[in-house]
Amino acid sequence: MQMSRRAKRMEKHNLRGKQRASLNLVSLMDIFTILVFFLLVNSSDVEVLPNARDIQLPESVAEQKARENVVVLVTGEQILVQGKVVATVADAMSQQNFVIPGLKQALREQTDRVLRKQAMAEIGDREVTIMGDKELPYRLLKRVMATCTAADYGRISLAVMQRAPARQADAGLSRVKG
Repeated sequence: MQMSRRAKRMEKHNLRGKQRASLNLVSLMDIFTILVFFLLVNSSDVEVLPNARDIQLPESVAEQKARENVVVLVTGEQILVQGKVVATVADAMSQQNFVIPGLKQALREQTDRVLRKQAMAEIGDREVTIMGDKELPYRLLKRVMATCTAADYGRISLAVMQRAPARQADAGLSRVKG
């Protein structure tokens, strides 16, 4: 039986829809490979300090980036080590002794968990970063720092927000004085 031109066209059209579509994955793999390399290269620039919403860090012109170490967070009411509450500010301020026992115990526990074996061998290489509000009383900061020293941490850093570079007029004044 002879098919009309219209029937042939319809059959050809139906066969065209049944064919599987092919997808070229080479270019998609290239894009993902570039994305992975980009993320690997730029992942070392990540800040390692936690984001505390209830404290406002003081500003400074410090240029050193934070390193991964033990973080002591001092809020208006609590003292935290690596996000875990170890003491209250009221208890720390009411003690006669400069060393805060709960903080010292938590720092000693962190020595085994967080720090590298090399840093455990030498006290001078153990690092702790203190994050505290800029309105934090100096008496409390002094007690926290004394406790860190008593827990055998040789390097104590204070977390600050980096201030914008000084204007040229300010830089000129500092050159004249120096």
